[in-house]
Amino acid sequence: MESERIKIIASNKKARHDYDISGEIEAGIVLVGTEVKSIRQGKINLKDSYAEIKNGEVFLRQMHITPYQNAYYDNHEPLRSRKLLLHNREIKKLIGKVAERGFTIVPLKVYFKNGKIKVQIGLAKGKKLYDKRDTIKKRDIERDMDRDYKTR
Repeated sequence: MESERIKIIASNKKARHDYDISGEIEAGIVLVGTEVKSIRQGKINLKDSYAEIKNGEVFLRQMHITPYQNAYYDNHEPLRSRKLLLHNREIKKLIGKVAERGFTIVPLKVYFKNGKIKVQIGLAKGKKLYDKRDTIKKRDIERDMDRDYKTR
């Protein structure tokens, strides 16, 4: 059995801060050649991006991939919609969850897996301001406890 080689290219740290992630799914993504070359250079931004279900297909919106600088012509549009490749049962599961009030689909990270570009999307529910403060407080307490433990 081959070992999976995974190299993370970009992660959406803001998503974990703004949303409560209840489930994660790995998806392939439809890209053009210049987009792949830009992603290999790390010129991708997941901030403010989200996924939308349209006609039984899932599309990633507002994911910014910087145009490839060495392309002579036919360069891609940076903010175009990109189709995600998922199984039908996964799409149906997402449709059911998004139909519930408050759920949305956000990309969590983009990575290479065995030479293919994959996107990890998460089923997310928005956090209230007090939930965000509580998360920050817990993280600070854990950090202080770790720091105290290391010094002893």
